[in-house]
Amino acid sequence: MPEPAKRDPKAPPHLVITIKDNEGKDWSTTIVNKKDFSTGSVGYYASEKVTNPESGERYQCGFSFTLIGSKPAK
Repeated sequence: MPEPAKRDPKAPPHLVITIKDNEGKDWSTTIVNKKDFSTGSVGYYASEKVTNPESGERYQCGFSFTLIGSKPAK
């Protein structure tokens, strides 16, 4: 895999994301870890299932944060 065009040296190893509804009720909190994507870009990624606390219905969600400009030139 080619080296990314750039990295953010001040980026933490993970982020914490909380999903809330419009009334502020928590649905989920997850840790998003750093990732080197197959495209050569870098950023953060997580995938999880989230349960609606009111209905019990489950949702699949994915988080992808890509550092702009990190994809290597072709």
